[in-house]
Amino acid sequence: MNIKDNKSLLLKVSNIAIKAGNKIMEFHDQKNEITIKEDQSPLTKADLASNKIIFEELKYINESIPILSEETLVEWSERKNWNTYWLVDPLDGTKEFINKNGEFTVNIALIENNTPILGVIYVPALSVLYYGSKNNGSFKTTCDAKIDSLSNFIQIKTNEKKDSDHFQVFESRSHSNQEFTSWVKNNVHSYDLIKRGSSIKFCEIAEGKADLYPRFGPTSEWDIAAGHIILTEAGGEIKNVNQNKLKYNLKESLINPHFIASCKYI
Repeated sequence: MNIKDNKSLLLKVSNIAIKAGNKIMEFHDQKNEITIKEDQSPLTKADLASNKIIFEELKYINESIPILSEETLVEWSERKNWNTYWLVDPLDGTKEFINKNGEFTVNIALIENNTPILGVIYVPALSVLYYGSKNNGSFKTTCDAKIDSLSNFIQIKTNEKKDSDHFQVFESRSHSNQEFTSWVKNNVHSYDLIKRGSSIKFCEIAEGKADLYPRFGPTSEWDIAAGHIILTEAGGEIKNVNQNKLKYNLKESLINPHFIASCKYI
């Protein structure tokens, strides 16, 4: 897909994320009916309402581009030949949403040739929006309603660190484990640990609030795709533990390998 009018598309996708995020917040103070899915993750009405908005709005942009979402799965036999598609997590951090700690996001990414080329993340509890697109950098703004342009966004960049520097290290709030603890102790010279939920972690590394996010628990491709392009366009990187770049939709399973997301190393 040739994104000639990159800013126009980013504006449309940003407004979709804002609209979905505002719908999520309508459920925030309600008592949530929780369904447990096959993978033991929780599902709420907010997940489904956000998913519905995103599907309808993305189809309105271009009906021919397929959509893969956490809440609307597509069989491998159908998606294995996709070259360009939307990858969506309509409510990342459902546990954090249920716990009402504000650390949940709306994630929309455009994948081309197995790599994210555009990503938008909206944090509805904080009214903060991030976006990144291939070769155009990453940006951030504060907004709680439809925006008319991208003029109020500020460009964000990661910190630049050497191995011997002190690192701010993100630990998943709800999904940490001993493998994470051991890796950090063995690989990071000096650090503070910060617990954080959802894809906010990628965004905050992208804007220099933290430096490193090793992930040794299960994640799916929709959990990280938007954060992936936002982080890399801000100067950071995300690789598996063998230092290989992550690719998308190359296999039937949508589970990611263990990975390390980081700021720029110098």
